[in-house]
Amino acid sequence: MNAEDPIYSLNPQNDSQALPAPEAVGPLRGQIWLTIQTRQAQQLVRGRSGTPDKPPIIGLVGFADRLRVIWQAARNDDPYADWWLIKVHEGIEATGMLIQQRQQALASLLQKMESIEVTTAASQHPFRMPLQFANPYAYQGAKHLSAYDTLVCMALTAHHIGLLDRAACQGELNVCARKIRSLFVIPQSYRFLGVDRPLIHRGTAESERAGHLMGELPADVLSGERQAPLVPRKVRFPNGFAGNRSLHSKPSVSNPHPPDRENETSP
Repeated sequence: MNAEDPIYSLNPQNDSQALPAPEAVGPLRGQIWLTIQTRQAQQLVRGRSGTPDKPPIIGLVGFADRLRVIWQAARNDDPYADWWLIKVHEGIEATGMLIQQRQQALASLLQKMESIEVTTAASQHPFRMPLQFANPYAYQGAKHLSAYDTLVCMALTAHHIGLLDRAACQGELNVCARKIRSLFVIPQSYRFLGVDRPLIHRGTAESERAGHLMGELPADVLSGERQAPLVPRKVRFPNGFAGNRSLHSKPSVSNPHPPDRENETSP
């Protein structure tokens, strides 16, 4: 072979020096969107402010915003935050099971039309909003809200073709909406007090106040033996540092534009 052939070299060190340095891989980025078809589901995105006549309703935004505080507190080794993540996980499991059961029942009902092919109703102008949450449980809440939205479409379709009367249709919507609302309200009872496990073990005034406000902490949660499947990586701080930390809430998603409701159907 010709010694001047550029593909061949007797000096691999010179070859490696001639190669360009590899560029660093950039950070991962992506977009996540929630698409809503029905007014009933959209009302559960932001919820409702309380009035003298009506209690407030916590929506997906309030659920995600409070979960952000709990997630960060769990990262800072707050055992009460770990406990609330367990409660949220259990609520998510129960909510998903109920909605799945009701969806299966409605699907079986729609199949009773036999030779008539039924397509589930869908909005001509669905409502879309970007999701930018700080923890996975907020996305799980959005997933169940989307499943509820699908259930509403199925129930309204069944009502439209006479398989459900108005009361039965509204009953389907109400039972699942209540389950969604009960899930979204779980994080609201958590109180951020800046405690961590060393403070709890020492029995400080902060730990006593936490117990008074949030209840007696289960021993297996305090020890770390029981925890939710999804938890943040712990950040260890010097002793006594926990009382000097503070967290502040901020909106988890941007204010979405309302959808066109001209073609919305309700029971």
